[in-house]
Amino acid sequence: MRLIAAAFSLGPILFGIGFLAPLMLASLEALGVSVPFGLNPLYVCLSLGAALGVVARQRKTWLW
Repeated sequence: MRLIAAAFSLGPILFGIGFLAPLMLASLEALGVSVPFGLNPLYVCLSLGAALGVVARQRKTWLW
């Protein structure tokens, strides 16, 4: 039960990494947008997705 509770408490972060990051990556590639400083777009999108998930977890909502 503790494992399930821990997974649900990390839900927003996992959603940010597992859903939002690939969505952002596909959007970047479809629009032909390049990321600055020659970074790998996957790493940028994973970082942004995780950051959004952390913010949503702290605020306890996805809505601003």
